[in-house]
Amino acid sequence: MTNSSSEQAIAENSPSPDSSSPNSSPPNSDTAETPQNVESPSFGWNQYAERVNGRFAMVGFVALLLTEIITRQDFFTWLGLR
Repeated sequence: MTNSSSEQAIAENSPSPDSSSPNSSPPNSDTAETPQNVESPSFGWNQYAERVNGRFAMVGFVALLLTEIITRQDFFTWLGLR
């Protein structure tokens, strides 16, 4: 009878695999899953390519404005249309 009472005490104190205790530690960052919405570079028309293209366009537009301000000539003058 002592074996069954000790087994019962162990079973009561051990957590069951499907129950979540509030004192459980959070998972390590090494074992945590990566989010599925992280974009990675890929080939073709996709959201990542469009975002990068838009960023380069904004940088180019600001560079054009700064160059026009510094040189005091507009873009059409550079092209020889004026």
